[in-house]
Amino acid sequence: MQAYLDTNVVVRLALGDVRKISKTAQRAIERYDLFLSPMVYLELQYLFEIHRITAPASKIVAHLDSTIGVSHCPIPFAEIARAACNETWTRDAFDRIIVAHARHSANAPLITADEDIKEHYKNAVW
Repeated sequence: MQAYLDTNVVVRLALGDVRKISKTAQRAIERYDLFLSPMVYLELQYLFEIHRITAPASKIVAHLDSTIGVSHCPIPFAEIARAACNETWTRDAFDRIIVAHARHSANAPLITADEDIKEHYKNAVW
């Protein structure tokens, strides 16, 4: 089975800060095949560019791929963009598309600490 990682979880994993990830989320990370929405990659790069994190997206994703194995979502982006139009509960384009990826992937679990996502996506895991 597959699950998606939200950006906040990717950052914590990249920093090796597993203590800040709930036990339930840690078990999900160990249990599922892990996928990233391309929007997570873009959001990581954005966070790097505004100096919120210290490594570019390419290094973070390469590190996670070599340590825990992550894959990029294979669903065509146009499909996801259409699906994201239904995520009207937020104006945050990153969150809309990340949730749409998980929802469009047979309602796959989305591992996230984001309170808004947890409130609006029933398969959010934390």
